[in-house]
Amino acid sequence: MRILITTILFAFSSFLHAQEGRSIEKLALGDNDERIEAMAELVAAGNEKAAAALQALADSELYVSGKRVLIVKGGAATDAVTGEKLAAVPDDKEEVTLNNRVRRELAGALAALKLVSPDLQTRLSSVKELLGNAEPAMLPLVKKALEKESDAEVKGMLERIVATLALKSEDPKERLAAVQRLAGSSDPTTKTLLLNFLQEEKDEGLRLEAQKALRAIEAGLAWGDRLGAAFTSISLGSILLLAALGLAITYGLMGVINMAHGELIMIGAYATYVMQNLFRSTPFFDWYLVAAIPFAFVIAAMVGMLLERTVIRWLYGRPLETLLATWGISLGLIQTTRLIFGAQNVAVENPSWLSGGWELAPTVVL
Repeated sequence: MRILITTILFAFSSFLHAQEGRSIEKLALGDNDERIEAMAELVAAGNEKAAAALQALADSELYVSGKRVLIVKGGAATDAVTGEKLAAVPDDKEEVTLNNRVRRELAGALAALKLVSPDLQTRLSSVKELLGNAEPAMLPLVKKALEKESDAEVKGMLERIVATLALKSEDPKERLAAVQRLAGSSDPTTKTLLLNFLQEEKDEGLRLEAQKALRAIEAGLAWGDRLGAAFTSISLGSILLLAALGLAITYGLMGVINMAHGELIMIGAYATYVMQNLFRSTPFFDWYLVAAIPFAFVIAAMVGMLLERTVIRWLYGRPLETLLATWGISLGLIQTTRLIFGAQNVAVENPSWLSGGWELAPTVVL
């Protein structure tokens, strides 16, 4: 009995090995459709040899010599099917070239293989890449990754991928379960997915369930849009509020209508740009903003003092004349800035500690 089981296992292993070899040969020697089919087969295999062949193809290290498929790296050649190391790289080797369509499929296949990586960040980036791009042939590997996954965020996205692939199943029960699972998603791409599903689905019961799921998703996205709009309004409103307060204080204390107020804000912005460029060639670039804040205040204050000493001090008590004078000053400041920095917009980069945001929902990043 033990001998029989051993024989069966050996035969099954040999079959899998042969199947894998044929897939690698199709990957290198087949036409574009056969290559895409071979990628799906290798992803389903999900082992080290399959990963090595796909990575070699992506890195332009997969070659053919006659009917032999080779991985050539660093002047050494290895048979991609058997794993045998060659004594020398064949002179007649030819690189396997790909078109853009196959390259897109290859990127998805490599992302699928990374789902079983021990590194969390690798799995997270892989599952994000597969969202909306997974192929039905990847379903077994995605399910295997889902069973082993322990991180809640990655697991949630894997479940969404499984549901997305199940929408293409021929079994109506699987499609129904997928629609119900996707109803709890807050991802905008899920809405697009269900809209496409509605166009293709003929079963009336499934269509009604999909419409119900769409309404639930749209309700969730609406709250996200409202929250995002409120945050953006507060963010932009705070800048306008600061500008308005400056105008109000200037007029309230000095009786001057300062039409150059916006240009003084501009001077502060360009002072920040100058400080950024000074820090760019140093290892302390991330801290340029700490120096730019006092620098911008000092430069803008000095320009304001110069305007007051040379022009505005002669116009106190005459609001209309201050309006006309500061309007002319604003035009002069604009042209001076254009002469120094050019007419094109300049970029002020965020330091690393002010980059990114908190993702409260797929449509809301604060």
